[in-house]
Amino acid sequence: MTNQNPATTSLVNKPIEFALMAERAYGDPFNEVEVDVVFADTAGAMWRVPAFWSGDNVFRVRFAAPRSGVYTWRSACTNPDDPGLHGQTGALTALPYTGSAELYRHGRLRVAQSRRTLEHADGTPFLWLADTWWMGLTQRLDWPDGFRRLTEDRVRKGFSAIQIVAGPLPDFCATIATWDPQQTNEAGWPWEQGFARINPAFYDLADLRLAFLVEQGLVPCIVGMWGYYLPFMGVERCRQHWRYLVARYGAYPVTWCLAGEATMPTYARHGTPELDRDREIQKAGWTEVARYVRELDPWHNPVTVHPSWMVPARASLADASLVDFDMLQTGHSGYTSLVPSVEAMQEAVSQEPRIPVLNSEVCYEGIMGASGAQIQRFMFYTCMLSGACGHTYGANGIWQFNREGDPYGDSPSGWSWGGDPWNVCMRYPGSAQMGLGRGLFERYEWWRMRPCPDRVKPRWSEDNYRAAYAAEIPGQALICYVPHGWPVTVNGLGEQPYTAYYFDPVTGEQVDIAQVAPAVDGVWEAPKPPSRQDWVLVVAEARSKAAT
Repeated sequence: MTNQNPATTSLVNKPIEFALMAERAYGDPFNEVEVDVVFADTAGAMWRVPAFWSGDNVFRVRFAAPRSGVYTWRSACTNPDDPGLHGQTGALTALPYTGSAELYRHGRLRVAQSRRTLEHADGTPFLWLADTWWMGLTQRLDWPDGFRRLTEDRVRKGFSAIQIVAGPLPDFCATIATWDPQQTNEAGWPWEQGFARINPAFYDLADLRLAFLVEQGLVPCIVGMWGYYLPFMGVERCRQHWRYLVARYGAYPVTWCLAGEATMPTYARHGTPELDRDREIQKAGWTEVARYVRELDPWHNPVTVHPSWMVPARASLADASLVDFDMLQTGHSGYTSLVPSVEAMQEAVSQEPRIPVLNSEVCYEGIMGASGAQIQRFMFYTCMLSGACGHTYGANGIWQFNREGDPYGDSPSGWSWGGDPWNVCMRYPGSAQMGLGRGLFERYEWWRMRPCPDRVKPRWSEDNYRAAYAAEIPGQALICYVPHGWPVTVNGLGEQPYTAYYFDPVTGEQVDIAQVAPAVDGVWEAPKPPSRQDWVLVVAEARSKAAT
């Protein structure tokens, strides 16, 4: 059988795909052979791209050219005697992308030069505002209607990323519930039972969903699996799993999250002698997998880990240098989670070497009937003003995808943490208010923002967490979150003219302040906010070009 050459043209940053057909017989192609395709441009740069098994005797490769030009390619198979998979050659010409998809126009993500934030390949700053869809690739969120409806809602509200699991899921104990039917999509589980081999049909359906997110401007943060499956699958199977994900999705503008709660043992291990053993196995194993992923991915998509409670991502691995940006998980206990969350964020952003930090899981809106919109606003603004590169929101009925008449939880290990179905949770007010907050920061050069807690009084403290939080963007603005709704005092103002306004984080309304008249010592007593609620006070230099 002769392979068909792929299309000879592509668009910069947009993946193309073509197939290679094995000409030798294999009983188990997924486990018996591996195929890479090496692309090269005219300047000599090379990309060794893993191919993925697509079923039967077919392997497929996806490539996204990072710049315009001519590229040649050659396939390499671990069985060099298979002419269908080894030694195939071709060429393509990449043309500039001129479409409307923002992620293809600006390119994939990378860590900015400041080491504080993320940006696109063309240097455009990227403010991470993610939603949590852990179970979004299962049939609990129907395709296409439900998935598209929720995607369009999140785009309209201003989200920029989606955290989603592309393998064995959370909340299912690995000893008894790995093969729970709720872990399936319309084609079954991600792996055949017993982890014999990957199930390509599961990922055929995942392709539709993930490509749709990208086309709509949402960066998929692809979580490989929940961390506690590693002792049961083994490190080698986890490596195979990640090779498959890199091959299938690495050409897209994605971020990699190696595992969820990477060092938390599965639920049945809690309170048993195996607990500490599994924790060490998981930390060592995910470190090995992290090193493998970083070596394998030719596009160097940013890598992180979703950590256990109060354990930063970089502390979840034996080698912190394998993490490009830090994730936190700081609790789901409403008001009692507020102070620990602020302290954890401030500790994380102070670590060296510096890397971008975000809170990737905190106080899902509606969890256990609590953590409403005010908690969501507090977590968003305090994290951002403490130095985060963005924030992740979550609504309980969405990460589990409760459905009307079919609530999540009928499993041996999991239960529902809140009963509202996802299409009700989609309308929780906190999600819209996160988007309003992102819009406020993007009026300014937010990526230059630095925490300055001493610029405002009363400033927050462990004993007074409802006092004010502040950060400044040099030459542009001082932004203060005022949870208590009382007036604050701002200091350190210079002689130049200022404008100021209160921003309502609930509605997005701007209430202008008539005059900013600092004293000789640079101190200004702000007027009281329009009402007793949380507000954002913005003091902007009049010469700032920021939009209002």
